[in-house]
Amino acid sequence: MTVARTVEAASRTHQGLVRKRNEDSHSQGQWLYVVADGLGGHVAGDIASSTAIAAMKAYDRPVDPEELAGFLGRAVSEASEALRRKIREDPKLAGMGTTLVALLRSGSHAVVANVGDSRAYLIRRHGSRDNVMVQISEDHTYEHLVAGAEEVPNLPQKLARFLDGRDDGRSADLTPLQLHPGDRFLLCSDGLSSYVPHEQIRAVLDSDDNPGDIADQLVALAIRQGGHDNVTVIIIDVARR
Repeated sequence: MTVARTVEAASRTHQGLVRKRNEDSHSQGQWLYVVADGLGGHVAGDIASSTAIAAMKAYDRPVDPEELAGFLGRAVSEASEALRRKIREDPKLAGMGTTLVALLRSGSHAVVANVGDSRAYLIRRHGSRDNVMVQISEDHTYEHLVAGAEEVPNLPQKLARFLDGRDDGRSADLTPLQLHPGDRFLLCSDGLSSYVPHEQIRAVLDSDDNPGDIADQLVALAIRQGGHDNVTVIIIDVARR
């Protein structure tokens, strides 16, 4: 029998101190939570991320636990198709793209989807200060994915995978999870993870503060430590009982 889990969530976004517009978009639904980061320097990154989010919102509905992965996979495919339609309608948008990270939950189960370098983290809190934070998602960058990349000088920090309306190599990684009481999830754009070290993120997440306060603290950290990029975070707490 599936155990229902109650969750509390909060989201925040900030343009940052340098960018002229916020190319991040996000959606905090009841079942589905998504962060999309339009590719900076590409055509219309803000349009790409908002288009993907708009397509994903239709998938914020209850799903049987055994159908979570397939359902979320279709949602990401629909986001890609929405980008393809947008470009077909306005060819000047060709070249736009976005990263995406999402969590879809049902009962005591969830699935995380990611394409690109927006991230999903989990800290499993047990009432102590030594809880371990893990990165659920894998960064789809050439540096991370190429074996021995750390030994290759001047390897560009480029995305190996992202959504841009094409099918080749743009599928999402899907990671199934069991939800436990006290779990805290973070979905974020790289405007957080590129500026705030892992241990600082963990220290903020590993507290009894509510999701809204946690989200505020993380965005403030990113801004204080450079804030050159847009930053977006979603915190999802699973009730302790």
